Amino acid sequence: MTNIVAAMQRIDGRAANQIRPVAFELGIAPHASGSVLVSMGNTRVICGVMIDEGVPRWMKEQSVTGGWLTAEYSMLPYSTQTRKPRDIAKGRLDGRSSEIQRLIGRSLRAVVDLEKIGPRTIWVDCDVLQADGGTRTAAITGASLAVAIACQKLVDEQKLKALPIRKLVAAVSAGVLDGRPVLDLNYEEDKAVTVDFNLVATEDGEFVELQGSGEEATFSQDQLTEMLTLGRKGIAELVEAQRAAVLAASRAASS
Repeated sequence: MTNIVAAMQRIDGRAANQIRPVAFELGIAPHASGSVLVSMGNTRVICGVMIDEGVPRWMKEQSVTGGWLTAEYSMLPYSTQTRKPRDIAKGRLDGRSSEIQRLIGRSLRAVVDLEKIGPRTIWVDCDVLQADGGTRTAAITGASLAVAIACQKLVDEQKLKALPIRKLVAAVSAGVLDGRPVLDLNYEEDKAVTVDFNLVATEDGEFVELQGSGEEATFSQDQLTEMLTLGRKGIAELVEAQRAAVLAASRAASS
């Protein structure tokens, strides 16, 4: 089945099991502790990390030890073909934005040892510059790198004894298009699929979160299995790209 799926050609020329071209630009925001501009095809997201000394009041009141990590997500007005109003203009956070930033936070907390960061708060801001499908998955993939960079900075400054990052994490979308599972949906595909799936997993293939639903349709066990297989493949490739970006930055800094 995998060979049949792989042979499928899509609108942009990709095979069904192929992710879009991915790139990471590190240090995009000089004032952030860690920052990454992640590009997946035509989707581009800036992920920035700031670290505050101190934790939320609820942690103090409940005597919760360690630190905290939280995320915020937004789509800039010019990220879509028609202007998207800012949430502040509506006086409330968009429901979709709220859901996505919670997902980003959960995904990162799953791989960060909050006890090791001490009484600090890691703020992760993900701002979509250009949206062409998969903004939430790109945000998680880029934010994972940004958090790792910020935490390494704490180690370099001798504020932490050891890196609190257990594993890298990445995310990718999948779906059923014309009855066949495909990997990493762009916007046009996202509108057309009958099943929409998002997968978040660690570098060793352990799942953090799975989100899947039929869009006025159902999906079979075989299709689910194939989407999971495609998702694992895509995430492995994204983690490889994450590592390559860090290695390239390290070599550039030492040269």
